[in-house]
Amino acid sequence: MASLDDAAALASALPEVAEGTRYGHRTWVVGKKAFAWERPFSKADLKRYGDEVPPTGPILAVAVADLGEKEAVLAAGDDAFFTIPHFDGYAAVLVQLDRVSREALQAALEDGWAACAPTALVAAYQAR
Repeated sequence: MASLDDAAALASALPEVAEGTRYGHRTWVVGKKAFAWERPFSKADLKRYGDEVPPTGPILAVAVADLGEKEAVLAAGDDAFFTIPHFDGYAAVLVQLDRVSREALQAALEDGWAACAPTALVAAYQAR
């Protein structure tokens, strides 16, 4: 189980990350690319759930390298990771923070960071 503050601490610990806001929500960027952001459900998102109960608690969106990686993350079976129609065709997954382990969240944030960071920065980080 993780919180938004846990996500902030993990994301901010990665090299050259800046925290800011985008559309009024906390966002973490490397270079000029956002790799993680707070993503509450919009009214349209909630409407799409119909009679189904949507995931609760804070939701974080995390970038992935491509749609193939997105499918792999979703197929891995950790029910803390999911997507919604708004994210169809977009290389990012959603994370239900109150269901994700700290280890899985850290791995997702590192992968999202690596998908958005400059190649040389990723190589230096991985070589440490």
